[in-house]
Amino acid sequence: MSQYIRLDNLDLVLAAMLLLLNGGLSVALRLGLERSLIIATLRMVLQLGLVAFILRALFATVSPWLTIGVALVMMAFAGREILARQERPLTGWWSWGLGVSCMATAAGLVTVFSLATQIQPHPWYNPRFAIPLLGMVLGNTMTGIALGLDTLTASVVNDARAIEARIALGHPRLQALRAPAQRAVRSALMPTINTMAAAGIVALPGMMTGQILAGVDPIDATRYQLLIMFLIAGGTALGAFTAVVGGVFRLTDPRHRLRLDRLRAHGRRGPA
Repeated sequence: MSQYIRLDNLDLVLAAMLLLLNGGLSVALRLGLERSLIIATLRMVLQLGLVAFILRALFATVSPWLTIGVALVMMAFAGREILARQERPLTGWWSWGLGVSCMATAAGLVTVFSLATQIQPHPWYNPRFAIPLLGMVLGNTMTGIALGLDTLTASVVNDARAIEARIALGHPRLQALRAPAQRAVRSALMPTINTMAAAGIVALPGMMTGQILAGVDPIDATRYQLLIMFLIAGGTALGAFTAVVGGVFRLTDPRHRLRLDRLRAHGRRGPA
């Protein structure tokens, strides 16, 4: 018989005390991370607490417009994170629009596909299912696109002479930038591949662990975790590929010239 264990605030406070160890190590080793650790912890607590109240109200309403509105807000903030993680972002609207459009398309298609074919809630836009699924796919797709675009722009800058030499020899832009594009897609997919390879033997994924702790049968929890990993892998691959191809076209023009002027000289890298 399944047993659900409810956590109270004291349980969370006791667990949070473990962060004192992190702060102590930072002070002892002079890492200078204690301030960042405090800020990150406070942001996490406030954000998750706020999200919990929003989701409670959203689940009670079951409105398609509210579900779409929350999804759009999530995508907008994820797009900002993609931009913040770029060392050399694209200029103009492209710096934000390319990542957001590719991420929203990939994560949205994968989430709708899952809701319509595997999960099949009633109604299909039920936020209790749609929002958590979108969040998991969106977060991983965001990371993949950020890594892919950052690797692409860095590789293009470093290989600019070789790329221009290929173009001068008559290679079209997709062929001239094939090597940087391949490195970018490989970099985007590597975290997902590593997570899939280590799942089960090295570590139990977060969703599966949470379901088991909530009393779900391990077999059912494993099925859901496999479904989520398949969705994440598909969304990340689709989003990263389209973003990298879009970046290749943006960094060149119809005359197959390399356009490094469409990159900012220096960007500010956000948290990894």
